[in-house]
Amino acid sequence: MKKEALISILYKCVAKCYHCADACLEEPMDMSNCIRLNNVCATTCNALAEVLSTNFKETSGLINFCFFVCQQCEKECEQHTNNHCQACAQACKECANACQEYLQEHD
Repeated sequence: MKKEALISILYKCVAKCYHCADACLEEPMDMSNCIRLNNVCATTCNALAEVLSTNFKETSGLINFCFFVCQQCEKECEQHTNNHCQACAQACKECANACQEYLQEHD
């Protein structure tokens, strides 16, 4: 996977996470854990995209952390049946897979 493709997937995940967090604020039940994970995931994906946009070479630690956070956010969101959580879970799954693929190709 090319770096530009991963960056694109990361930004898609950022957008889905922020949308999910905002929509969760309107849910009648306590969605605080989902919102928290959405925010951590969006922040991590955004940071990784920004670092990958440079020529800095030592990115594997941040990519591994992003992979982990995306998996955690996916697991949380897939527990909820609303559309915004399901869309977020899918974006997080795609992002985690892209991180893993990028690491395998660039190690």
